[in-house]
Amino acid sequence: MSEDDPGAPPTRTRNRLLVSVPALPDDNFDRTVVYMIDHEDSGAIGVVLNRPTGSEVPEELRIGPAWASPPVVFSGGPVSPEAVIMLGRRQLGARQRGASAVGGTVAVLSADAVADREVEGVDLLRAYAGYAGWGPSQLDGELSAGVWVVLDALPDDVFSAEPQNLWRRVLSRGGGRLAAIARHPDDPSVN
Repeated sequence: MSEDDPGAPPTRTRNRLLVSVPALPDDNFDRTVVYMIDHEDSGAIGVVLNRPTGSEVPEELRIGPAWASPPVVFSGGPVSPEAVIMLGRRQLGARQRGASAVGGTVAVLSADAVADREVEGVDLLRAYAGYAGWGPSQLDGELSAGVWVVLDALPDDVFSAEPQNLWRRVLSRGGGRLAAIARHPDDPSVN
């Protein structure tokens, strides 16, 4: 659902956030914030921003641009956990190489480009193992069912130094009903 009109889901979510509501029936996405990399008729792809794994970034990738804190690999979602997707913060106005803009200051990079030092114009990185993916019309159906809130992504959301607080923080800034959802207890039985 959209923060502007809960009855009308947006047709595209690229460069926006999908924020799960407590009623989402999939444990893979409980209290998650998903940054949407793409959303087309053929499907959609994003990465979960608030699930750090605790595994350090591989040594071969610790070169070039700085890593966002915490410098760990994040669980990007349940699809292809062996795949690595990297997001970088683009330096606006700088020459770009090895990075494909998603929107605003966020770009997608390949791990190979980072390891081979073929990235320019990016000053902050984050790595995700796996991703969240939807087939044709699947995400549109979930949006219509109201299991996701769609909010604008702020640059600090993608590279948050406190990813464990991101779900509550993003919902709280939505105000009203969304702020009330943010205060929903982790375990409702301990209310």
